Amino acid sequence: LGSLYGPNGGQYLSFPHVAASYSDNQYPDGDNTPTLVLWDNAESISGFTLNIDGSATCNVSGIYKITYSLQLVNNATAEHVAYVWLKTDGTLVPRSTTEFTLPKATSVDSYVCAYSEVVFEIVAGEEIRLYWATDKAATSGGTLGVYLEAYPAQTSPFAAPAIPSVYGSITFVSELSE
Repeated sequence: LGSLYGPNGGQYLSFPHVAASYSDNQYPDGDNTPTLVLWDNAESISGFTLNIDGSATCNVSGIYKITYSLQLVNNATAEHVAYVWLKTDGTLVPRSTTEFTLPKATSVDSYVCAYSEVVFEIVAGEEIRLYWATDKAATSGGTLGVYLEAYPAQTSPFAAPAIPSVYGSITFVSELSE
């Protein structure tokens, strides 16, 4: 019982969860246009299916918490905003939107680590999607504005792992309230 209830207990328990990231840049679909956040690497997954379209299907009903970090970049010379929110099965999750202000780029691009978390209810079989939008969409090699940036691992001037454009996790909190 000590290994379950003791100071370091819980080591034999497993709860539904998913931790995922995306290893490349992501560009918005346009100015003020909802854009689905994409995921291509599942670091840890149990009780979820990570779908190719950027959604995750929950296999166990419950109350969950999503935590995410988006590497937002503004390469334009004006201040811009970005919004991030959650949908479950196509329905907006109340109180899930967060606004991030990106300072204008001067001699270098402006970066914001957009971090937030949301607690929500979901029923088994429903899909979870994270969306974002910005007032000024950047394009690859073209229009200046806001996008999600990734960097490969580096070895110089110091060793550091890759920076994904997004990283997030969804963890089980509790069974559904009756």
